[in-house]
Amino acid sequence: MSKKINFIFVAVVLGLGWAMRGHFGHEWGASWAGAMGALAVLLVSKRIDWYRRAPSLTALGAIGWAAGGMMSYGIVVGYCRSVSFVNSLYGYTMLAVIGGLYGFIGGGWFGLGLESNEKNIPKWPNLITEMLVGGFLVWGFLIYQMEWLMTPPRSELWAGCMGAAIALGWFLHRNNFKRALRVAYYSALGAGFGFAFGNFIQILGNTADISYNWWNVMEFTLGFFGGLGMVYAVLTREWPESVKPSNAMNWIAIAFVFFFIPVSNYFNGFSRNYFIDLAEKLKITDAEHFANAQFLYGGISLLIFTALAIMIWNRCSSSDDKLVKYCIPSMLFITTIQFNLFSYIKLGTFFRPFTPGHSESLYIFIVVMIFSTWYFGLRKTFDFPGRSTGDETWKRWGIILISFLIVLVIITTISVNIHIELPGAHNRF
Repeated sequence: MSKKINFIFVAVVLGLGWAMRGHFGHEWGASWAGAMGALAVLLVSKRIDWYRRAPSLTALGAIGWAAGGMMSYGIVVGYCRSVSFVNSLYGYTMLAVIGGLYGFIGGGWFGLGLESNEKNIPKWPNLITEMLVGGFLVWGFLIYQMEWLMTPPRSELWAGCMGAAIALGWFLHRNNFKRALRVAYYSALGAGFGFAFGNFIQILGNTADISYNWWNVMEFTLGFFGGLGMVYAVLTREWPESVKPSNAMNWIAIAFVFFFIPVSNYFNGFSRNYFIDLAEKLKITDAEHFANAQFLYGGISLLIFTALAIMIWNRCSSSDDKLVKYCIPSMLFITTIQFNLFSYIKLGTFFRPFTPGHSESLYIFIVVMIFSTWYFGLRKTFDFPGRSTGDETWKRWGIILISFLIVLVIITTISVNIHIELPGAHNRF
């Protein structure tokens, strides 16, 4: 199986997760998407030592990708819609920064879990403390002292995430977690590009007056390219034998990934007022009954999928053969299908025409494509599909960064010359 298929598989999984995250938002939605991306990387890796720690590694991916969920970016999208080159370039650049922070922390935490070994075990309390302090200090300095506001009047917690990312990067560097740091860099590069490029696609769609949820496309591209960067960094390095699994930590992680994350999305993403308003939009006469039913369906599905995850890990975790053939694939598809179902419940998809004009209509087909790719291709491979490449030099990273900036200038130039000022446009300067 071509390594490119592994890359695309992970990219599509995290892209789908991030698209569905758009309907829930914030940290709880991002954590679900991050869990999907981490499981997809583990699935294609064929590393049995990672499979034995799959729940713990998935939880680290979920937490890492969730951290950026506190950032606001709505008004930054408005800057991109300006006809002013400077304001538009600022918008695209800041979207790249925000996407990059998502990817750096998400990829860094996941990569750190992968690189943990008996000779070099991370001091997690130290890392968490450093990230919290770094986030607070940078946020306080940039926002309250320098008053470098990116998203006024909205939250400026991007600065807190930047401080946390700097602390994470320094921790990885000084503790010699070079592979994890590389995963953080490439995840940041992919997610940053994906966010900016996705908004460019959104502006093209708006300019062409094509009625579609282009915002959801922008969310998909963030996850797609972020996942592409993350899996590329993992599959182009040799990794040491992983630390021995902790049965207790795996079970705690199972509860976190398959119960706490869905529960947090259930209570934060669903509300009675929302469903009553949705019933009116769908022209459903008994809005109260509709709202109660959606809560019930979501709750039942939550319990069913949690029970499935517990049952599968309980039966398969003791056998390496079952881990490879059944456990990891099942865990990925359980969390993917459940997130899809939650999205459909929230959007009332089962109560309106199923049309390609709604972006969420494509979700189920993407799920089928993901399953088919695994069943007919990826499940037939049994070895780590990666190959170690040479270390990146500072020169190479410089070329990558300069090329990235040139791309931002090009899409900005195209953007400001293909439309008049669009609705929702803002000027920062």
